Amino acid sequence: MIEVATKPSARLKALLASRSAAILPGTPNALFARIIAAHGFEAVYVTGAGIANMSLGVPDIGLVTLTELVEHVAAISDAIDIPILVDGDTGFGNALNVGRMVRLLARAGAAGIQIEDQVFPKKCGHFSGKQVIATAEMVSKIKAAVDARSDQDLQIVARTDVRAIEGIDAAIARAQAYVEAGADVTFVEAPLDAAEMQRIATEIPVPQIANIVFGGLTPPLPQSELAKIGFGGVLYANAALQAAFKSVNEVMVALKREGSLAQVADRLAGFEERQQAVDKARYDDLEQRYR
Repeated sequence: MIEVATKPSARLKALLASRSAAILPGTPNALFARIIAAHGFEAVYVTGAGIANMSLGVPDIGLVTLTELVEHVAAISDAIDIPILVDGDTGFGNALNVGRMVRLLARAGAAGIQIEDQVFPKKCGHFSGKQVIATAEMVSKIKAAVDARSDQDLQIVARTDVRAIEGIDAAIARAQAYVEAGADVTFVEAPLDAAEMQRIATEIPVPQIANIVFGGLTPPLPQSELAKIGFGGVLYANAALQAAFKSVNEVMVALKREGSLAQVADRLAGFEERQQAVDKARYDDLEQRYR
């Protein structure tokens, strides 16, 4: 167990620095964040793909705006007290935009912010046809992010998507350059096998993020193996969304076919369970206090 520090940013920093492959489930909203925290996870990941899919009903192709992201992070931060790592996509523009993004997300409650080196509009890291910006441009974005933070424990996570374009050597070289620019953590997206993941964890001198996508390109190594390799954190960015999507589909099929929920009652949370998830009892107590 990681020693608890006061600030969420310091707690996230210590968690990733332990290189224990801490699992950060992804959440697209405050309700899922509450569920994740209730199960004892030590940090949560705000997934850009999840917000795009669940809140906008669109694919992960760069359509979420900074304002929308900040609103989601603020709501999630208000709902939970574990550290929040936020997917900041490409930074919503150039280095100046990245600086503004960091200030706004930190104010909203981010303990860490991830920036990637794709060309805008970006694509999901496991989609084909990705393009990346020049290393020098990404270095400028990282420097702007580092300069913009007022809390030095706020984790700047630099992601590179160049593995799919130029190979693993280029990806490791880029990540090393991003560390030199000031990134606290790096994230090589979509390595193809355990050997590549071993290289990532040993050749880059800061904590690493692994991204395990169900049905994606990266091998789904268990947490125990990723901890032995030395990864700092492991994202399951859309596990909650995928589970909800499947369940909602199955319940709606049954409701349409049967005109009743009787056949899928075991797939539904009870009324009291739902109220417990949103901490209704606390609000009831507050209502009584302020009468």
